[in-house]
Amino acid sequence: MSTEGRGLPGLWPDGYHRVILDEVDSTMAEAARRAPALEGPTWILAHHQSQARGRRGRVWKQPPGNLAATLVYKPWATPAEAAKRSFLAGVALFESLALHLTDRGKLALKWPNDVLLNGGKVAGILLESSAKGRVVDWLAVGFGVNLQHVPVGVTGADFRPVSLTGEGGDAVTAEAFLTTLASAYATQEAKYETFGFPRIREDWLRHAARLGETITARTAQEEVTGLFDTVDLDGNLVLITATGPRLIPAADVYF
Repeated sequence: MSTEGRGLPGLWPDGYHRVILDEVDSTMAEAARRAPALEGPTWILAHHQSQARGRRGRVWKQPPGNLAATLVYKPWATPAEAAKRSFLAGVALFESLALHLTDRGKLALKWPNDVLLNGGKVAGILLESSAKGRVVDWLAVGFGVNLQHVPVGVTGADFRPVSLTGEGGDAVTAEAFLTTLASAYATQEAKYETFGFPRIREDWLRHAARLGETITARTAQEEVTGLFDTVDLDGNLVLITATGPRLIPAADVYF
């Protein structure tokens, strides 16, 4: 069973469609299937995913009551520009979660695409796109948020999983949170289109976890430890190491 529409009048962002599914393999897979026939930016929420996944194919567990949603749309963007939407998405997710906490200082953005709450992982973001030419054909931005429950059976996690309610936040349903997130994302997308990535980068850095501190970035080839100096205008992590600045385009970060 599914429902489709534009959400609640006055709350849902204008021009964005919404699809609510009881069950799907994954919202990212559903986004890819729907992308060729898109009539406009579309949010897809599923109450259950049978094959949910995170970055690098990792399993993502979704207990009932948590959020699994993907926005699929067609920004006029090169693949590199589309990838920068991960920072836009991070700011939108940060602001959405902050509305349900008495202290937004408990939240932090972990490069490249996680949200931490009291030092634990409360949410993750996943981007996928398709491009045959200079600009992407479509971009899918997936969100997994532990709203009400901590996933069970998660072992070996470098950052303990936490939930919004478990850390003192408001109890909120997935559909209600989606409305907040969709509005926040539309605001950040408009900001990106008006001011460009430098403004999004400034907002993201304002909430960055461990900025100015020593962290370790683990790539497929090596581990690099250094002072987290900034994120550059291409979205690279910049670490100051004993041998000088290092630009890290993709890695898992530890601290």
